[in-house]
Amino acid sequence: MLALESHPALVLNADFRPLSYFPLSLWSWQEAVKAVVSERVNVVSEYDREIHSPAWCMRLPSVVSLKEYVPASRRPAFTRFNVFLRDRFSCQYCGSALPTHDLTFDHVIPRSRGGQTTWTNVVTACAPCNLRKGSRLPREAGMLPLTPPFQPSSFQLQENGRAFPPNYLHHSWRDFLYWDSELDPY
Repeated sequence: MLALESHPALVLNADFRPLSYFPLSLWSWQEAVKAVVSERVNVVSEYDREIHSPAWCMRLPSVVSLKEYVPASRRPAFTRFNVFLRDRFSCQYCGSALPTHDLTFDHVIPRSRGGQTTWTNVVTACAPCNLRKGSRLPREAGMLPLTPPFQPSSFQLQENGRAFPPNYLHHSWRDFLYWDSELDPY
C-alpha cells in the first residue's frame, strides 16, 4: 500500500491554472485536507485513497483549486534559480543544457569592470565557459551570449517552467498542466 506522503495535491489558481509550473505547485495531503476542511479550495479530482476519523471519511484530493484568485507577481525575484529558468537551464555561451548543479551564472560585463548583478547583466553559464570568459568583456573573449540577458516577467518564467515536467505526474493532473497545449490530430 502506498504511503500517504505519495499523495500530494496539485494546486490550481481560481482560473484552473497551476500556481507554479516549476517547481510544480503541490501541497502535501495534510495541507490539502486542511484547505478542504477550512473551505479555502474546491476539490477538482480525488485519489482512490481515503482517510478516516471516528466521525467521517474522506478521499484524498489529487487536484484542488483556490476559491479566490491569487494574482501572480509581475516582477519575479532575481534569484540564481530564476536566472537558470529564464535561460532554460542552458549555458548562454555554448548552448549546453545541464542540471542546475553544473551551472553557474556569469556577469556579461564583469563586476571587476563595473558590471552589476542584475537581470540585464547576468546569464547562465557552464563552468568551462565561465572560466574561459573570465573577467573579459564578451567581445574580448569572442563569447557573445546566445540570448541577451533581460528581466523576464512571471508569465515568461511560468512558460519556461512548463517545458520541464516534474519527475512524477499523477494522471489526474495532466489535463490541468497541459490543457492549452496543441492537440495531436491523430
